[in-house]
This record gives sequence, C-alpha cells and structure tokens, in this order.
Amino acid sequence: MTDVANFGEFQRVGQKGFEAAVESYGRFNRAFQALAARTTENAKKAFEDTVHTFEQIMNAKSVEQVVQLQSQYVQRAYNNFVAEASKFGEWYAGVVRDASKPVEQPIKKKVA
Repeated sequence: MTDVANFGEFQRVGQKGFEAAVESYGRFNRAFQALAARTTENAKKAFEDTVHTFEQIMNAKSVEQVVQLQSQYVQRAYNNFVAEASKFGEWYAGVVRDASKPVEQPIKKKVA
C-alpha cells in the first residue's frame, strides 16, 4: 500500500470516529435534557405536595392530626424518592448503553 492510500485510510477512519463521537455526544445531550425536564417536574410535584400538606397541617384540629399528616407526608416523600432513585439508575444505565452504541459499532467492525 502506498503512503497516499494509507493516509486516505487513516483519514477515513478518523472521520468515522469523529462522526461516532458527535453522535454519542448528541445522544448524551438529549438524554440529559430529558433528565432535567423530569427532575423539574418531580421538584414541582414535591413542592405542591409540601404546600398541600402544610395547608392541611395549618387546618388541623389536634396535635394527633398534625402528627398523622406529617407522618403521611414523610412516607409519601420517601416512597417517591425511592421510586425515582430506582428509575434514575435504570435510566442512567440505558443512557450509557445508548450513547456508547455509535462508538462501539466502528470498534466491533474493526475487531471482527
């Protein structure tokens, strides 16, 4: 093979690698935008639940009712946190799998 042919091959491989990296970056970017939207939505729901609970506490007729309302609120907040943490772990694993595909494909072709 001539130097020109080697350079052409090198340039083609470099271009494909660059394109894969750009595609991977785009996938990460879209995924993190979705995460930001989801986090904002969850924060909004949590704030609304907090305000609603506070209003209920302010209208409570007894200390026992206040304690019950607070306990219910804490249980809801904890359950929501655990559910979202689990979903986040699954989501993050999916993002990494999806974003690494463009980079994996050229490598698999070279190895095969």
